[in-house]
Amino acid sequence: MGKDFDHSIESLHLRPKTRQEIADEYGISVNTLKSKLFMAKIILPKGLIFPRTQKIIYYELGIPAGLKTA
Repeated sequence: MGKDFDHSIESLHLRPKTRQEIADEYGISVNTLKSKLFMAKIILPKGLIFPRTQKIIYYELGIPAGLKTA
């Protein structure tokens, strides 16, 4: 999964999302998402995941296949 900087991440139009929505984008469960984030040393605050944090997740785990760039 991509550690190379991807300029397409910066062009994404993001909105606040739940953990379930992020997990669904990757096609995994919320528990698997939590495990992947733990291994990547990403700690999420409680509540919604805002675009700034989503970009960090996408940078570490790669952009989900179904996510469109605009």
